[in-house]
Amino acid sequence: MRKFNIRKVLDGLTAGSSSASQQQQQQQQHPAGTREPEIQETLQSEHFQLCKTVRHGFPYQPSALAFDPVQKILAVGTQTGALRLFGRPGVECYCQHDSGAAVIQLQFLINEGALVSALADDTLHLWNLRQKRPAILHSLKFCRERVTFCHLPFQSKWLYVGTERGNIHIVNVESFTLSGYVIMWNKAIELSSKSHPGPVVHISDNPMDEGKLLIGFESGTVVLWDLKSKKADYRYTYDEAIHSVAWHHEGKQFICSHSDGTLTIWNVRSPAKPMQTITPHGKQLKDGKKPEPCKPILKVEFKTTRSGEPFIILSGGLSYDTVGRRPCLTVMHGKSTAVLEMDYSIVDFLTLCETPYPNDFQEPYAVVVLLEKDLVLIDLAQNGYPIFENPYPLSIHESPVTCCEYFAGCPGDLIPALYSVGARQKRQGYSKKEWPINGGNWGLGVQSYPEIIITGHADGSVKFWDASAITLQVLYKLKTSKVFEKSRNKDDRPNTDIVDEDPYAIQIISWCPESRMLCIAGVSAHVIIYRFSKQEVITEVIPMLEVRLLYEINDVESPEGEQAPPLPTPVGGATPQPIPPQSHPSTSSSSSDGLRDNVPCLKVKNSPLKQSPGYQTELVIQLVWVGGEPPQQITSLAVNSSYGLVVFGNCNGIAMVDYLQKAVLLNLGTIELYGSNDPYRREPRSPRKSRQPSGAGLCDISEGTVVPEDRCKSPTSAKMSRKLSLPTDLKPDLDIKDNSFSRSRSSSVTSIDKESREAISALHFCETFTRKADSSPSPCLWVGTTLGTVLVIALNLPPGGEQRLLQPVIVSPSGTILRLKGAILRMAFLDTTGCLVPPAYESWREHNVPEEKDEKEKLKKRRPVSVSPSSSQEISENQYAVICSEKQAKVISLPTQNCAYKQNITETSFVLRGDIVALSNSICLACFCANGHIMTFSLPSLRPLLDVYYLPLTNMRIARTFCFTNNGQALYLVSPTEIQRLTYSQETCENLQEMLGELFTPVEAPEAPNRGFFKGLFGGGAQSLDREELFGESSSGKASRSLAQHIPGPGGIEGVKGAASGVVGELARARLALDERGQKLGDLEERTAAMLSSADSFSKHAHEMMLKYKDKKWYQF
Repeated sequence: MRKFNIRKVLDGLTAGSSSASQQQQQQQQHPAGTREPEIQETLQSEHFQLCKTVRHGFPYQPSALAFDPVQKILAVGTQTGALRLFGRPGVECYCQHDSGAAVIQLQFLINEGALVSALADDTLHLWNLRQKRPAILHSLKFCRERVTFCHLPFQSKWLYVGTERGNIHIVNVESFTLSGYVIMWNKAIELSSKSHPGPVVHISDNPMDEGKLLIGFESGTVVLWDLKSKKADYRYTYDEAIHSVAWHHEGKQFICSHSDGTLTIWNVRSPAKPMQTITPHGKQLKDGKKPEPCKPILKVEFKTTRSGEPFIILSGGLSYDTVGRRPCLTVMHGKSTAVLEMDYSIVDFLTLCETPYPNDFQEPYAVVVLLEKDLVLIDLAQNGYPIFENPYPLSIHESPVTCCEYFAGCPGDLIPALYSVGARQKRQGYSKKEWPINGGNWGLGVQSYPEIIITGHADGSVKFWDASAITLQVLYKLKTSKVFEKSRNKDDRPNTDIVDEDPYAIQIISWCPESRMLCIAGVSAHVIIYRFSKQEVITEVIPMLEVRLLYEINDVESPEGEQAPPLPTPVGGATPQPIPPQSHPSTSSSSSDGLRDNVPCLKVKNSPLKQSPGYQTELVIQLVWVGGEPPQQITSLAVNSSYGLVVFGNCNGIAMVDYLQKAVLLNLGTIELYGSNDPYRREPRSPRKSRQPSGAGLCDISEGTVVPEDRCKSPTSAKMSRKLSLPTDLKPDLDIKDNSFSRSRSSSVTSIDKESREAISALHFCETFTRKADSSPSPCLWVGTTLGTVLVIALNLPPGGEQRLLQPVIVSPSGTILRLKGAILRMAFLDTTGCLVPPAYESWREHNVPEEKDEKEKLKKRRPVSVSPSSSQEISENQYAVICSEKQAKVISLPTQNCAYKQNITETSFVLRGDIVALSNSICLACFCANGHIMTFSLPSLRPLLDVYYLPLTNMRIARTFCFTNNGQALYLVSPTEIQRLTYSQETCENLQEMLGELFTPVEAPEAPNRGFFKGLFGGGAQSLDREELFGESSSGKASRSLAQHIPGPGGIEGVKGAASGVVGELARARLALDERGQKLGDLEERTAAMLSSADSFSKHAHEMMLKYKDKKWYQF
């Protein structure tokens, strides 16, 4: 039988649906001698297309900030060349510069729907924001100079670009070409000056006279340059380096911030010395000496108000003796100085003002502060400067994300229920005003189904997010650490800890949306089960169980086909006290040799716990230390609300708990699950005989080279152990290219050790056929291991109601064993028609009903096990088990256990995530491989439908957080602070354009300030400048070709037309804007024709002029 090559799928995807290739696939996928009934599969390769949809969260490593005061749009650039644009809540956009160079500055073309970005690789880019997915229209690459600062005056098309050499070049933003006009540093500074003034750190034009340009050099020199006469009017020198400069709106004063923590205010006409020097945070010395120097003031803004004192706002400048003080923003208003502490260091800030005109009273109303890991907006109009409540989903990384789950098509009442309990958690004290960044328009909500994302975090918190219709909003936050005693300091911590930091970090989340039961597994080998309730309760004693999960039991009898042997596990009652050690067949005397034994890693609170509406603790389960060996971290977890059971496993074995009766039902080493059917013929043994109690985790045996302290790190710590990161716990290093499926076993341990460290990697409750001889489906648990084995455990449940709480659940391994290549990742079941059989569940009901109600009434309300429609089928009908491992997928026919279909997914890599998902009224298997490929396969025949190279596995964060869900949705954590969502559905890709919001909306520019009669008469108002005349080619000539290279952007021909100058350019711009809104030109046709004819005559005249002067030399003009 020839191997199936997945690479060839890409070449012949369309041919894949033809009958010839189907025949060939069937020969390959069906093992000989099995004929399965044909199931009509509706999914074809044309139903699939992969594309990114939206990116949520805080921009990672931000570096630049800009605001359009008319459009009310905020832009943030990052150190990795990303661009994030924010409008009203729900209007967000992500773009990326191809080079990946850091964004050093952003400048909006105010109210034009365009943005200029300056990058650290000395390129300038013009972005067109008039389309839903912004694109670059032009780029300009400086070849001989480093760009340090840019300035674009309001309503100007000439961009000033300052460089490291101290020169200033001028760029026409419409054509993105350089003007021949250059301000050279040696002309700007004093001729007598012997030193270079340093890079340009500031450029701005005088608010009252566009012909005067203020240039700040790093060394401390400021020059007021007259653009017309091409010489310096005034030079201002100060002996401290300059960081920023700002004008007073009347153009008579400006303020500079310096590296010694001082501010100097200068009168434009008095260059000799500053009119005032302020050290905002300096200690004033009594004898009139200069205050002590402070840290640099990195930025200052000077904003005026009609009715009162101006605002001086600055970042930095704290005195050097404020060690450990958090970064601050200082707001000076009249005689009051407010120091606002920030949680992270300040990257940049901007003052939001009522007017875009620099020569009018600014009337500041808010300050937007871009921090290293947050965005803060301060209300300047209210006393105490409160912050605005941030409506963007920027708090994903509040504590580092350690795991992620995604649910599309949830019950409709879930989001309102979570929102109502989450609304009570909101902080108070925010500004009463509306969020002022409110530009753009929402897209059309084409998708109508509810979507929920759940994130688990390093501090033990779990957040629920409403992710419907490509938006994201936090609904509810659960703190799982509340049930544990917290150590006040490091010395106070219990010596049973197995992690150095983040002992509550969430590793696995198991959630049943229908019953709202939630189960989490944490890094300290703990499991917590939660119920959802709308009532507040006080839990007097937190129910708790402690479990000894071992693998080294000697002389085990095979439990096959009979009830499990009596369990030696101590079953804890509802008491938080540690359970006294009990004799156990496998362990030596409990603690005679001073080894830790029978103690959990964390201490559960023994005081009453107030539980707010939302998720409330039902049961805490902890694995305990055994003879000096710490418990191993949990590698898989499943909960079932219908059966009242939770099951979890690690590299030692598996434990099942009845959370209704608070009892341990099953506690077996992985080897015991096999009974006499163990293919490896392993002899169970005690590790204590051959190992010193080093404190290293037993899981480390499988790692070979892992240093013991790595076991102690949380998933978020820097020296992260891979075991904590991947769902199957035992994974290869990403640089090992070992093709054998047992590659996750290290070569430095004995073969017995290799095989005995078989971890539980997948668990699935279902109602199906447990054995070949079964005539009807029954409740059972399917268990997958890292060695590719699937084992089935039969469940015998007592009747519902009162009996369920009194009679025991009987659990017995069935003897059924299936084998695949590679660790088992996911299991699911199909009925005879190929439809998914979901696990049974009990619909949610309020558990904490008032106690006055009759007990019987309560039990009557309790529904019996609600089984899926397919499990009540006639006895003759069969089912299919779908099993996906790291290497292959198999569809097994039940109850015969014949392999109906098989697909080798990858030979050279391994699958990181596999999910069985619903799409277009059908289902498929979706896989994400470590080699970066995303693949989908039809069910049940496992026909390849999609294979796209999307994203190489560059770090463990992607592996830990990647997940698929229904309706063609998927997500992963693209950076420590951002979630990237993508779709593999053709239909969603087609609708995406409509769903995306619009950034640009037509807004009338506010009226220019009135100059007044006398100012106009005596020339006291703003002086305008004909920049075209100064910087145009006719007067300043052409720039040197070697200075910068123009690169046309991929924004398309319409974008280029839109940026062209002249009458035709204006027409094209109007057309572009209209097209984007889907409007028809209709009544504009006549005007269009008239404008075109005038453009034609204009171009004829221009051509005639060119011919007239073509042969003349420059000195003949």
